[in-house]
Amino acid sequence: MAQMHNKLSPADAIWSLRRLPDMDDAQFSQWQTLLEHRTGITLPVERRSFLETNLGIRMREIGCSSYQAYYEQIVSGPDAIQEWSTLVDRLTVQETRFYRDPDAFRMVSDFVLTRPREQLKKRPLEAWSVGCSTGEEPYTLAMVLNECMNQLNLQPLFGVTGSDISKPAIEKARVGQFNPRKLLGMDEAMKDRYFRPAERNTVEIISSIRERVCFTRLNVLDLDKAPMHGMNIIFCQNLLIYFRRWRRREIVRRLAERLAPGGLLVLGQGELTDWQPPGLQKVPSEHVLAWIKRQTDEE
Repeated sequence: MAQMHNKLSPADAIWSLRRLPDMDDAQFSQWQTLLEHRTGITLPVERRSFLETNLGIRMREIGCSSYQAYYEQIVSGPDAIQEWSTLVDRLTVQETRFYRDPDAFRMVSDFVLTRPREQLKKRPLEAWSVGCSTGEEPYTLAMVLNECMNQLNLQPLFGVTGSDISKPAIEKARVGQFNPRKLLGMDEAMKDRYFRPAERNTVEIISSIRERVCFTRLNVLDLDKAPMHGMNIIFCQNLLIYFRRWRRREIVRRLAERLAPGGLLVLGQGELTDWQPPGLQKVPSEHVLAWIKRQTDEE
């Protein structure tokens, strides 16, 4: 993660230990507007303390003494782009782990295992993890797809793309090394099959799986520019909750456009209610929110 390491003077060091003043309503509104404009993320009033804490930590690191001064640095400072990238990483990277939602991954498995065998032989499966954070989700998708191919006695023809707004998160994901606690709850046989001990008490994904996963930086507000098309599976969980309702619908529409006919879109439970995305058929399930893209008569 990019950080500035300027040496603090004694006076600055003393200041850095002081508690910052509370953020007033106007300052909070200013930061809310900036975040929503640049990322689409909405920050409700209840999360003001979350914003204050994360801004405060970063401000102390770089020796900035007020929310307004930091805001101006983010908007128009000489290192604004780099600093914004660092801050977005702090505000958006969420705690995650492998097989975080077993029911959703089971649905992906059932989806693949029930596809026509000839289709799986002819064309590689393409999956996309949207808002992939540090890579646990796309690597899990790759393991699920690999298990399906083994079960069907087919060559592992598949690829997974992970996208996220955070550059540091993407860089960490590419390395493929994780704290063992990220594997909590995983089947022991799966752990043995797909992970190896690595340096500094970490574990790493085996190369045959890592080679099938690629990562790219992408803001979901720019989905119209995304190069992904004809995806068989799109996994977008625990991301839409940060957006306004109208923006969630817009994002889902864009994702649906990038699904292949018959493709599967998986969202997080409760992220999209009382709305039927056009061109999609809801999958009957009590535990997973998912749709299949309808196939037209021509397809």
